[in-house]
Amino acid sequence: MADSIRAALVQTTWTGEKESMIKAHEEYARQAAGQGAKVICFQELFYGPYFCQVQDREYYAYAESIPGPTTERFAALAAELGLVMILPMYEQEQPGVLYNTAAVVDADGSYLGKYRKTHIPQVQGFWEKFYFRPGNLGYPTFDTAVGRIGVYICYDRHFPEGWRALGLAGATIVFNPSATSRSLSSYLWQLEQPASAVANEYFIGAINRVGVEPLGDNDFYGTSYFVDPEGKFVGEVADSHAPELVVRDLDLNLLAEVRDRWAFYRDRRPDAYDSLINP
Repeated sequence: MADSIRAALVQTTWTGEKESMIKAHEEYARQAAGQGAKVICFQELFYGPYFCQVQDREYYAYAESIPGPTTERFAALAAELGLVMILPMYEQEQPGVLYNTAAVVDADGSYLGKYRKTHIPQVQGFWEKFYFRPGNLGYPTFDTAVGRIGVYICYDRHFPEGWRALGLAGATIVFNPSATSRSLSSYLWQLEQPASAVANEYFIGAINRVGVEPLGDNDFYGTSYFVDPEGKFVGEVADSHAPELVVRDLDLNLLAEVRDRWAFYRDRRPDAYDSLINP
């Protein structure tokens, strides 16, 4: 594995329709590759609006199979650019069986698999249980051209168990694509992921869309970032209102240093945790 990986995140606004969103993200991928990035992650439900602000069956139409047309389109681009891609999408496994999912494509265009969002909220402005079943694939990691990566989606980040499962499975970078609102979670945004990066000793890429969309008054506040396993932001946090491509160099040597300094994985006591899951 390389000593350093150049990685990218995309935060952007809703353009008004699916095809233009896809084209915008193709351009972001080209820009990232042009800057030397080897891996990129888009925001949650990247090709659509955040339709969970309302409960309307009309938006089921955004769901598609994974792998499927959008996955295949970006797989071809990944192979062209030599870029690992994480594609957060709306998945239809079969009619009426729908998930909030991220597909992972390797730098040669091969489809590696998917993660389905595990924890599904149902609160004002985030009516996700209307649209998604809870994920049923566990917490997979993916061996890519940039090393072993994991994915945890938006609301998942409030639950420590999945972060730890990804670390136990050997993830060195975990991406957390999100759609989260200024009035709801901004006080947690720069707290939870740095703390999770420290506790689990890996890099985290945290992505949030920006802007107010026509479906509601959620104010998506951007401020996407990478954080290292010491809890430090890698470069500047992205803008709180404007679209931005975030490209940063991640020093993978820091992983070994931190894991040598702290023995969190060695000193775990899973034998003492039974009462948490079997009260």
